[in-house]
Amino acid sequence: MRKRIAHWSGRVGRLALYACLSSLPALAQAADEDPWEGVNRAIFRFNDTLDTYALKPVAKGYQAITPQFLEDGIHNVFGNVGDVGNLANNLLQAKFHDAGVDSSRLIFNSTFGLLGFFDVATHMGLRKSDEDFGQTLGYWGLGSGPYLVLPLLGPSTVRDAGGLIPESFFGPYPYMDHVPTRNLTRGVEAVDTRASLLSAEKMITGDKYVFLRNAYLQNREYRVKDGQVEDDF
Repeated sequence: MRKRIAHWSGRVGRLALYACLSSLPALAQAADEDPWEGVNRAIFRFNDTLDTYALKPVAKGYQAITPQFLEDGIHNVFGNVGDVGNLANNLLQAKFHDAGVDSSRLIFNSTFGLLGFFDVATHMGLRKSDEDFGQTLGYWGLGSGPYLVLPLLGPSTVRDAGGLIPESFFGPYPYMDHVPTRNLTRGVEAVDTRASLLSAEKMITGDKYVFLRNAYLQNREYRVKDGQVEDDF
């Protein structure tokens, strides 16, 4: 019996050691990607608390009282405005075909789609791009740098955070002189964006911070490389 116990104890020990050793590459990668995890987690907790008690309830209320066609239309309007940034970044990345599609989307949605309320371009087969200045920097070879969590804005990287300033000039807000209108529009866009993410929360498992960090970094790599990423397996 003692020999059997010793045998199983040794086996369990070897399995535990193997598990620890096999997790070292993942831990090392996490340390490289997120060297400021302590600060990032503190900012994440602040953002998460603000979201839980302020933004998320407002988004749920907005979704509850807004008819679906109106919610979709408002979302489409902001998406139409976002096509300006898609167009600019596709030009900066020398993706001229995609830039042509973006131009066509803007023309058709802004006219036949009533300023983008109806996304007629998608129904015409004009695929929507999803580009920003952080992706443009990555396209031309700039590394992402360490992971960052920005107050109020959430997940980012050093590269993507630096891209926020030039990216802002592709949007309407720097050109809106009427402050109340600008603030109201920003608020509606924030609520619309949060409402669109409510259903995705069901996918979050385990450590919420780690889940969102990994999802963000993988998604950014996928988008920067236009889906041409290497399989880890």
